[in-house]
Amino acid sequence: MLLLVRIILLSVVLVFGRGFAKATEQQPVILGLDADMSAVAVEGGKAIKQGALLAIAEINERGGVLGRPLELKILDHRGNPARGISNIKALAEQPNLLAILGGVHTPVALAELPTIHEREVIYLGPWAAGTAIVDNGYAPNYVYRLSVRDEEAAKVMLKHASQRGFKTVGLVLERTGWGRSNLASLQQYSQDYGITISHVSWVNWRQKTFHQEIQTQIRNTPDALITVVNAPEGVVIAEAVLQEQLNIPIISHWGLAGGNFASVLGSEKLQQLDLTILQTFSFHQKRQPEVAARVLQAYRDKFDSQANPDSIRAVVGLAHAYDLVHLIALAANQADSLSAPAVARALENISDYSGLIKRYQQPFTSERHDALYAEDYFMAVYNQQGGLTPVAPTTPAAGKGQ
Repeated sequence: MLLLVRIILLSVVLVFGRGFAKATEQQPVILGLDADMSAVAVEGGKAIKQGALLAIAEINERGGVLGRPLELKILDHRGNPARGISNIKALAEQPNLLAILGGVHTPVALAELPTIHEREVIYLGPWAAGTAIVDNGYAPNYVYRLSVRDEEAAKVMLKHASQRGFKTVGLVLERTGWGRSNLASLQQYSQDYGITISHVSWVNWRQKTFHQEIQTQIRNTPDALITVVNAPEGVVIAEAVLQEQLNIPIISHWGLAGGNFASVLGSEKLQQLDLTILQTFSFHQKRQPEVAARVLQAYRDKFDSQANPDSIRAVVGLAHAYDLVHLIALAANQADSLSAPAVARALENISDYSGLIKRYQQPFTSERHDALYAEDYFMAVYNQQGGLTPVAPTTPAAGKGQ
């Protein structure tokens, strides 16, 4: 009898032991998301989340990462750098962490850099455009961005101004690291395009009026304004321009598209503005038609059955996150590891990847951690539906991408 009991107990241990081992093997690989999910850039954060989830669904259908399911863990930094640092620390403690996706705000990403590198986690930038986020001085550098780079954005906005015959522009910049990054780039390249900067105005987050600054800009008689602001401040600037009955063209960085600029300002006022906005992706384009059609249908199946190319807000965030998640999963599988150094090396050696935005010959190298450059950007306008439509294509601005 005692022997029989021992045999039964041993069998139970073996069965449960195998089950525990199997469960451990199938523990999900974690992809963190640290973004503004509830404050001024919530549309950008939501789009990044959606792009990540669409890519994760495809990856898991194909076997996941290292044979295990990939799972998204979302933390909300609300545009607050201190909260962002706390989120990076919390995500770095997650078992089986693959990488962390960032959000819209350059100031948050800049503040997080020391923690990212102290904890040796791979940080993927699907939006924040500050040049110094990638050119950060860390070695090894664990930041990889598939988004706009401010240094390159300046070329595209200035070229657009030049092609429209503008000789002088006034700058309206948010008073943050993002604004300062763009000031440096715009000053560096303005002469290359025959443009003089007539005046620089600074805008604080949540500033409620812009009338005094507009009056100053008017006195300096610019042909156009170049703005580098997010949606709330963009609304304040647009309202000031309309109230002054100015017919001055506005050339905007893409911060407006990361929030509720269009819905707050309203369609009627949008159509009164001469406004163009920097972008990197549109479902209206035909760069990668088969991939775009598949992703659009997946978006309809998962999020909104009535979605069309104009109804998906902050669509660049979706596209960037989608491509980044596929790339990091591919790198982990090629490295056969979740170790940051091993995955980083694999990420820098991916070649000929066909993504949603473009076909990448080599998205990253050991020396180049930005995947998109000026030739990948374009200017867009708001249409009657509140969506962004690319303006007529022009010769691409000079860049140093592939």
